Amino acid sequence: MEKNTTELTHEYIREHPHIKHCLKKGLINYSSLARFIAKELDIEKKTSKEAILIAAIRLQDKLKKESTADSDIITLLSKSEIEIRNKIVVFILKKSPTFESLGIIQNNIKKESGLFYALEGSNNYTIITQEKYASNFERKFKGDIIKTNRHLALINIKSPKEIETTCGVISYLTSLFSENGVNISEFFSCWTDTIFIISSQDLNKCINFLKF
Repeated sequence: MEKNTTELTHEYIREHPHIKHCLKKGLINYSSLARFIAKELDIEKKTSKEAILIAAIRLQDKLKKESTADSDIITLLSKSEIEIRNKIVVFILKKSPTFESLGIIQNNIKKESGLFYALEGSNNYTIITQEKYASNFERKFKGDIIKTNRHLALINIKSPKEIETTCGVISYLTSLFSENGVNISEFFSCWTDTIFIISSQDLNKCINFLKF
């Protein structure tokens, strides 16, 4: 079924976070936006531009309601603690090793109060640990390592338990990384812990935009 102008406009704005952000904050000229979207979607009839303008205005009303949700998210995040670990390495492994064999090396690392996360995918394991354990890990699983990513940092946002029932927290956080040009190498959560793996080079930038 062919989409109408309103649906196309809403879809375009939601697919472009920077435009959506400016529209939500009231920082955008509707007429200019309508002309721009009409050109992008190749529907430059006068009636189409007017329909786009009206659709943008109506979408802004919806986005203003989302701003209230943003306020709840920021309140929650302001109560969170941020833990940062540098010198992180990520190994992507074949599924050849048993999870038990990974458990042995995990226990050894944990005895030293080291960092170790093992994530199971459909065709591989993702292992996140500290660089000081990398050489030992490489010796043990040399034939099973598909890829190694070094020079990484880990950011753990430790939130109150209300994160379970606060809608949009993950979406809000990931949008901050995207809007600031920071690629998320790995991401996972464990109840109140929300964990991001990024390049060490982006760490200072993250510290600045994660101040709530």
